[in-house]
Amino acid sequence: MKKGIHPEVKDCTVTCACGETFTCKSTKSEINVEVCSKCHPFYTGKQSRASRAGRVDKFNKKYGFDKQETAE
Repeated sequence: MKKGIHPEVKDCTVTCACGETFTCKSTKSEINVEVCSKCHPFYTGKQSRASRAGRVDKFNKKYGFDKQETAE
């Protein structure tokens, strides 16, 4: 690697809007975020079923492909 062209990587403190803080490595010394893994609906389980359903699942349900077909 060439010397003098890479940024300095140091310990970084990440602060969420919910108050959670943790450390990581970054070129910045401090980062503020709005959502973290402690308050994000996907990780906390507070996300509704409707928003979790994928496009394929919605398509299959709409056109009746969600039922198990018996092999004959």
